[in-house]
Amino acid sequence: MEKKMPLMKSIVLILVVLRLLSQASVALTQKKNNVQKTTFIVHMAKSQMPAGFDDHTHWYDSSLKSVSDSAEMIYTYTNVVHGFSTRLTVEEARLLENQPGILSLLPEAKYELHTTRTPEFLGLDQSADLVPESDSVGEVIVGVLDTGVWPESKSFDDTGLGSVPSTWKGKCESGTNFTPANCNRKLIGARFFSRGYEATMGPIDESKESKSPRDDDGHGTHTASTAAGSVVTNASLFGYAAGTARGMATRARVAVYKVCWIGGCFSSDILAAMDKAIDDNVNVLSLSLGGGMSDYYRDSVAIGAFAAMEKGILVSCSAGNAGPSPYSISNVAPWITTVGAGTLDRDFPAVVSLGNGLNYSGVSLYRGESLPNKMLPFVYAGNASNATSGNLCMAGMLIPEKVNGKIVLCDRGVNPRVQKGAVVKAAGGAGMVLTNTAANGEELVADAHLLPATTVGQKSGNALKTYISTDPNPTVTILFQGTKLGISPSPVVAAFSSRGPNSFTPEILKPDVIAPGVNIIAGWSGLVGPTGLADDNRRVGFNIISGTSMSCPHVSGLAALLKAAHPEWSPAAVKSALMTTAYTAYKNGETLQDIATGKPSTAFDHGAGHVDPVSALDPGLVYDLDVGDYLGFLCALNYTESQINTLTRRNLTCDQTKKYSLADLNYPSFSVTLQSPQISGGGGGGGSTVVKYSRTLTNVGAPATYKASVSLQSESVKVSVEPESLSFAQLNDKKSYTVTFTTGRSMPSNTLDFGRIEWSDGKHVVGSPIAISWT
Repeated sequence: MEKKMPLMKSIVLILVVLRLLSQASVALTQKKNNVQKTTFIVHMAKSQMPAGFDDHTHWYDSSLKSVSDSAEMIYTYTNVVHGFSTRLTVEEARLLENQPGILSLLPEAKYELHTTRTPEFLGLDQSADLVPESDSVGEVIVGVLDTGVWPESKSFDDTGLGSVPSTWKGKCESGTNFTPANCNRKLIGARFFSRGYEATMGPIDESKESKSPRDDDGHGTHTASTAAGSVVTNASLFGYAAGTARGMATRARVAVYKVCWIGGCFSSDILAAMDKAIDDNVNVLSLSLGGGMSDYYRDSVAIGAFAAMEKGILVSCSAGNAGPSPYSISNVAPWITTVGAGTLDRDFPAVVSLGNGLNYSGVSLYRGESLPNKMLPFVYAGNASNATSGNLCMAGMLIPEKVNGKIVLCDRGVNPRVQKGAVVKAAGGAGMVLTNTAANGEELVADAHLLPATTVGQKSGNALKTYISTDPNPTVTILFQGTKLGISPSPVVAAFSSRGPNSFTPEILKPDVIAPGVNIIAGWSGLVGPTGLADDNRRVGFNIISGTSMSCPHVSGLAALLKAAHPEWSPAAVKSALMTTAYTAYKNGETLQDIATGKPSTAFDHGAGHVDPVSALDPGLVYDLDVGDYLGFLCALNYTESQINTLTRRNLTCDQTKKYSLADLNYPSFSVTLQSPQISGGGGGGGSTVVKYSRTLTNVGAPATYKASVSLQSESVKVSVEPESLSFAQLNDKKSYTVTFTTGRSMPSNTLDFGRIEWSDGKHVVGSPIAISWT
């Protein structure tokens, strides 16, 4: 027995080792499979469902199981997509894509939020007959896809609102710190969509964010209250922008769809939210987010927006914050209303006062312990750090001995603006002056800093650096001057606002319009401070932030007002009214400025112009579009049957005998691309280039005769309109016209020209921008 014991022990040891190896192998295989799996959105040709299935979801499931035993559907879609989302290996995806009835598999895409005294500025404080906030507005529902909602915000008070619209089919979902009781007659719906996010990123950590419609970030509360927040008196951020806060459509109802989480906003969740919003019967959808640029049939937001448009829902999206670079605009599908950002006539001056007596203008929302009533030493962060990028005031880069008790000049860039102030404060600095660099120029965005701080433009920053480097004892203080109104000129196009041309379809001018997007005050989450930094323990009911994320919900709310006043209007008619009544000049006749250049802005910066909601209520004429027009547009793009089906969920074969033209989409703007001659040595080139655009106007006012006028900045192109006069005998009369662009001159590639076509009956002016590009 004594001799057998070691043998038994050996056998047991071998079995244990084998089991551990087996478990390790299984774990390795599982990990390998998991690493290799990607989320795909599977587009199905619903009309090709085999006769043996009585429900399309059973067909989807069967198709999936034929290539993977373990894969499960994350979502099934019914409105925005015929299909589902799931996680597959590359090989499984290849096998599925080759199955009958599969149109395409689109990989999951990650989208990001577009962030960086409005009603009065837009004229919405005028008399009720101009802007009717009547009971009809209470029938309009604005759906907001964002980070959720803080239901306790006063912006969602339902006092004075009637019962929930009978058309509403949605609900309020329960989750972390959120129950249906958090909803009311203002906030009538709240849902959250996290399955796609969790499939990629893992389970949501509920100690860090709420797995519910509750907003832990603040962005979603801000956008929802901007679009349709109730009237709140005595609103402010630390006393800044004090007054009455209100959304664009104060009596409209709000439905929130939380699709954005700490790690981003995923396309499978966005599509699921849009799918449900259509079922819920929203009237407007507001999305202040965007992703990389993709063809329309590969862009989930464009796909979802097409389905919404078919149901009569206007979709408003932010243009992006990648300006002032050209071709930086996102959300460019023609059935989306794409919104850029401009400034208000309000500012928050905080002056940099130097020891040599010179002052430089800045902006700030700081409110807290004041600076000492004396000049303080002034130091440039680049001289107070051993790091090559110490000038950026990044964490751990400042030498405390060199900044203690001083005001520090930091360069903007890389890390968040407010974080730079936190870094200065942690190193013992008394305050901060943040200077723009060439990337931001003279654009000033105010922040609720954690220490006394202000932001100055690039030119002022350069002067401050010169002062520090040449004065043996540089000193400075910051003078905070509160809120200043009547800033002129305003609006100006924000430097961050993304710009055209449209990189996918140059013939469609984008952005469509601009709206207020700089230093906007609106509701905020009670779970996060105004800077969003983890160490910001301040809590506020309202916050002031900037971005095309802020301009988008302005237009969403204005669209709600127009839908209430004109419920019969299509989304295209609403967009047309906003575009053709937008303004491109100040009252003195000067063109709206671009803050990035200090020069007049162009149609690639401001689109049709800055929204004017009072005029939009009575535009006179509109450029209308329906689904058939957009299908013709897709045929003009030479999309395949499969690509059109993926985007529109219908079988369509483009008529090969018909000549489709992008120039004929009935859009309220004109973007003309002309070919530069390929002639060696430059020179004139021979012959004329002629391009024709067709348009149809619909009368939405009284009978009238409209006459056309054309203006163009240069004489490089001749523009003619035929006929030059259109008479409308009754409501909904339609009249067509043709615009001919003729040039006999060769221009260098990338040459631009801009102009405008206006139709006027003496009361209304129906304006359309012209952008001409030589490629």
